[in-house]
Amino acid sequence: MVQNMPEVPFGISNSSKVLSYYNVTRNTISLFRVVDNKRQDLEIGDAEGLDANKLSRFIRVNELRWVTKYNPMTAIGLFESAIEIHLLLFTNKSSPMHAERMDKYREAAMLFQGKILFILVDILAKGNERVMSYFHLKKSQLPAVAAYHTPDEEHDVLPLDDISVEIIKDFCNGFLQRLQEKKTLKSEDKHFKEEL
Repeated sequence: MVQNMPEVPFGISNSSKVLSYYNVTRNTISLFRVVDNKRQDLEIGDAEGLDANKLSRFIRVNELRWVTKYNPMTAIGLFESAIEIHLLLFTNKSSPMHAERMDKYREAAMLFQGKILFILVDILAKGNERVMSYFHLKKSQLPAVAAYHTPDEEHDVLPLDDISVEIIKDFCNGFLQRLQEKKTLKSEDKHFKEEL
């Protein structure tokens, strides 16, 4: 299984200091995510019952990277994340510009670690047209980014001619500011009603 996931660093330890540090008391697979500083554990009752498919599924469902590719399996981990704001990049992975776009998108993702999850939605992948239609996007408007706040489904969309770190940074900061202003208004409204 490890050989099939060269992009994921693996380690193994039976050191009592390491186990104590991570508060591990039984056989456990721990997945550490950089983007939200969250740890996911899979306790192993019977090592014989653990197979490569089960372990691969655990990793694929729960891993989050600087940019996570959207698919039915990763969707579970994305919506279980403590980070409530997602930024989706809708693009065609077969485009000659894809590698350059991804470099810039990944660079922007690092600026918002712990605040926003950056997600890649390949428009050619099966089922992803539903995600695109949720944001009322057409293929003619792509590439585009969509910011999404999971608790209230607040979202904003920005079709792009070109992707740059600065454009993504400004869009994200604007979305974060609007969410904060909305939260402040709700708090003030609640306070005002309590005074009445």
